Amino acid sequence: MKFPSDPGLLPTAVGSLPLTDPQQALGLVKRFLPEFPVWPQLPRVSFGETMYAQFMLGLPGLLVEGERMYVDTAREFDEAIRQLLSDYEAEASEGYAISKDNASGLHAFLEAPPSAPLMVKGQLTGPVSTALTITDEERRPLIYNDIMSDAIAKLLRLKAAWQEQKLKAVAATTMVWLDEPYMSSFGSGYLTLERDQVISLIDDVLDGLHGVRGVHCCGNTDWSVLLATSIEVINYDTYNFAETLSLYPDEVKAFMGRGGVIAWGIVPNEEATLARETSSSLKDRLEEAMAPFTRKGIRFQDLVRRGLLTPSCGLSSLSPEATERALEVLSDLSALMRKRYGG
Repeated sequence: MKFPSDPGLLPTAVGSLPLTDPQQALGLVKRFLPEFPVWPQLPRVSFGETMYAQFMLGLPGLLVEGERMYVDTAREFDEAIRQLLSDYEAEASEGYAISKDNASGLHAFLEAPPSAPLMVKGQLTGPVSTALTITDEERRPLIYNDIMSDAIAKLLRLKAAWQEQKLKAVAATTMVWLDEPYMSSFGSGYLTLERDQVISLIDDVLDGLHGVRGVHCCGNTDWSVLLATSIEVINYDTYNFAETLSLYPDEVKAFMGRGGVIAWGIVPNEEATLARETSSSLKDRLEEAMAPFTRKGIRFQDLVRRGLLTPSCGLSSLSPEATERALEVLSDLSALMRKRYGG
């Protein structure tokens, strides 16, 4: 689904905040991200709310020992796999709810939603990063087990569909992103995956969604792989890796030609760095980040018109005070850019 209207550099966020009070987190979202609010992920609340544990309840064979999650592939769980496949084929997402114990911020968002947003944003950890994090009993990542990597993608598809359906009660238009931090290792000796496997896993999750679909990666990667998926939004760490996306001008042109949106992660999420920046300094940095695209034939006004602004990544590593400042700077930067270039 394409954006119903051009976002024009309005702000949103990747999702995570360092708070433990869902109401306090929701207050920040409503204050600084009124047009495109995001439900707040709160990984400091408990292990169950960390990004890899949050969406894995229901994975066949999953064992949790302390803060280790793994699948003992020697155990019998064929029936659970068959049930997952059956639910996937039937698009039966109602049995794959994300519980309040795993997402207190999501449930606070649904119980007291923002007023009249243009669109609401949700997120979940992507299948590649999840299958690289969860291992078998011998600590081998499940990405190298075809049955289990497929099961992870199908489970996430059902979780994403459930989330999207709930978010539709808040706004008619929804946006759900997959967080894929491990894609920054794609092509390295550490991550020996085929391009087609990555695209297939990501698209398997995204194809279950009806709203706007996006991917976030907070490092450098082969952007042509993510741009080849069915996403409508690509979010990258523009502050630290500004030039990397512009190395793929043909792919970016094709992406934007089909209605794609670039979400510029221009507000740093490192506390000392953030303290040195202002909305004015980040405006200059954002314009510099956009310049290589214009030199390669993409109109500056199209980058503004088909753009969103975000922090460079999640904000859970910051102090609560720095988090509030990051969101304030993000909101101010959006207003500054929209006043200067329209929105």
